[in-house]
Amino acid sequence: MTPLFLDLLPGEYPLPDAPAFRRRQIAEWVFKKRVSSFDQMTTLPAAWRAELASRFTLGALGLARSQGSADTTRKFLWRLNDGALVESVLIPASPALYGEPSDRLTLCVSTQVGCAYGCRFCASGLDGFRRNLSPGEIVAQVMAAETESGSRVNNLVFMGMGEPLANYDAVSRAIEIINAPWGLGIGARHITISTSGLVPGILRLAEDPRQIRLAISLHGATDEVRDRIMPINRRHPIAELIEACALYRAKKHRSLTFEYILIEGINDDPAQARLLAELARRLRARVNLIPYNAVQGLRFRPPPAARVAAFAKVLSDRRVPATVRREKGSDIDAACGQLRLKTLRGEGPGSPAAAS
Repeated sequence: MTPLFLDLLPGEYPLPDAPAFRRRQIAEWVFKKRVSSFDQMTTLPAAWRAELASRFTLGALGLARSQGSADTTRKFLWRLNDGALVESVLIPASPALYGEPSDRLTLCVSTQVGCAYGCRFCASGLDGFRRNLSPGEIVAQVMAAETESGSRVNNLVFMGMGEPLANYDAVSRAIEIINAPWGLGIGARHITISTSGLVPGILRLAEDPRQIRLAISLHGATDEVRDRIMPINRRHPIAELIEACALYRAKKHRSLTFEYILIEGINDDPAQARLLAELARRLRARVNLIPYNAVQGLRFRPPPAARVAAFAKVLSDRRVPATVRREKGSDIDAACGQLRLKTLRGEGPGSPAAAS
């Protein structure tokens, strides 16, 4: 395949003896003006445009499907240049419920095609792992979502398909482009990396000077529970994970978040809530409680609302800052990997298979 131009940083733009101002011009054409071809870069010499066009492609992905929710969440299914499919989800703020800034527009992006980590409740890994995304394929999700929505993304979360810290180098390079003034200009404090518990990646992130936020997809407060639903826990059990998080917090002087999907009969009992509160208090972490978004073909279900409220009360009684996230996008297959999986299986919205 033709190499992707978005994978390059300005200092790597392959032009003969190009002065710095020419590289700045190219970055402006790509990231500010969002041109779709090198021919449109009219401030460049024609020979340079021809050379770039012969060696690289600007297009990283195309829109395969899009679904809009009644709550204004929007899911995109992108087709990459090799035919692989990945998802992004555009999530508006909910200021009345969560105290978020009313202009916050969050994009959840993918970092891998499929996932190798096999969380039992997640659709992302049901079709297996195919490959890592390149930096440009990650950046292109943000640019394409902005084009499709007509709005600027100002909050970015690496919580889509795949384990971001298993593709650390590409994710780090993508963040450099996303964060840079010459790139997309999203501040590091508005970028969150979520991990299922890949300890070596957390330790690498602790050494990164950028103020990127960290979220831990915990989903269980004991090894017994995490072992049942998250195979990564057998490699990096809770004690090791919490130790890495403590080191991250000490080095970065940044708070972190525990993401905790509540699954009926699995991790939603008061005993788990009490242990979760202990872990959160130790790290002074916030907790996002997320009632499970059911996935077709998986047996897991969200707890009743009263049980969710009781779980949250255990945390609040122990003065742990916790938020119950209202389910978003359940009418558009917004959980990780759902739309991709249905598309791969030949199922569409409203089809008998999708409705069953």
